[in-house]
Amino acid sequence: MGNCLRAGQEMYALAVKLFPICRSITGEGVRQTLEILSGALAEDGIELVTHEVPSGTRAFDWTVPKEWVIREAYIEDGSGNHVIDMAENNLHVMGYSAPVDQWVDLAELKDHIYTQPDQPDVIPYVTSYYKECYGFCMSEAQKNSLPEGRYHMYIDSQLIDGSLTYAEVVLPGATDDEILFTSYVCHPSMANNECSGPVLLTELIRYVNALDHRKYTYRFLLNPETIGAITYLSRNHQHLKEHLKAGLVLSCVGDDGDYSLVHTRYGHTLTDRGLANILKSRRGYREYSFLCRGSDERQYNAPGIDLPVAGFCRSKYGTFPEYHTSADDMNFISPAGLQGSYDVLTQWIDAMEWNEHYRVTVLCEPQLGKRGLYPTVSQKGTYDAVFATVNLLAYADGRNGLFDISERIHVPVSRLVEVMKKLREKHLLEVVDGSVAF
Repeated sequence: MGNCLRAGQEMYALAVKLFPICRSITGEGVRQTLEILSGALAEDGIELVTHEVPSGTRAFDWTVPKEWVIREAYIEDGSGNHVIDMAENNLHVMGYSAPVDQWVDLAELKDHIYTQPDQPDVIPYVTSYYKECYGFCMSEAQKNSLPEGRYHMYIDSQLIDGSLTYAEVVLPGATDDEILFTSYVCHPSMANNECSGPVLLTELIRYVNALDHRKYTYRFLLNPETIGAITYLSRNHQHLKEHLKAGLVLSCVGDDGDYSLVHTRYGHTLTDRGLANILKSRRGYREYSFLCRGSDERQYNAPGIDLPVAGFCRSKYGTFPEYHTSADDMNFISPAGLQGSYDVLTQWIDAMEWNEHYRVTVLCEPQLGKRGLYPTVSQKGTYDAVFATVNLLAYADGRNGLFDISERIHVPVSRLVEVMKKLREKHLLEVVDGSVAF
């Protein structure tokens, strides 16, 4: 792996640290995860601000649940052998399980075991957040191999009056207009469906923090999925409605599959247009309507919230067989997969920053050759090399934003950004006052 994978390698190494942690929608697993991410950002002098919301707090139509404390969970046979143990894989215990300490026969044990019958060799990820019960997870093959006998079900857990934890970083820009990136920190040991989003978001914080100039203010949010987003919006939706111009939920962004865009509710926001523009220039790209939603884009697009937040994935959640199983391990993601997602989103950030209405500064067609922007010898084929430049200038009349021009001249905005920079350096373009393109 060469230097072109630097960000991908760093993200993968950070995901390795996050993978073993037993996370849920509340509890120490979330705090431990945020502490690791906070430490990574502190190396660049960036503070990850953590918030605690007490159990019982109302959040629109929801209530922050009790905090789940899990210490130990296993099934042992009559000889004292552990058939399964969450110390070996934290998917073995159903999320939010109530405590149990009971000996049962095999038939009753199987009533509390969850498997994925169509994938007999994987452990499924199963939860019961809002109805108190308990359970264990194992492969279908293992369940079928259990001999008759007595088994000890043991879960050392509590549901306590605690809190829900989320964290954010806000990097101010020249304007109060905001771009949001958010991911979640509530799934146990799954690499793509959990670890990839937070590590990508962390690397994007570093990227934005290092920009010489920021037009936008950037908000980065890490929260438990669903209840975390709802809780956050119950506290901040009015501010976001006033300031948010674009946003993305990052989920399942570390594998090597196609890039995926899950559109906003009506699919025509700046977020939709901008990310689709970037992705269309990539090999392997899929678009999904809002009807295929499944992550926190649900909350941001809810009626009355109506925020321009779409979903970004590699292989979309729910579409790959490893999803929500033990097969979603560190072998399923890669530095290259993470790097590809990083490259797409840094291009999107650059495009958003340069998305203004521009006007050419000279009358008639500018002479590009004397500015080093056109071949000095004209020959068949030389015009093709500057096709994007001359067509961009042709539509730089003050009425079109960068995305408008890109769509009109059929050149990806990621390429036009570099052209735009050169034209600005040569003073051939000016920004039309008050013309930020939304």
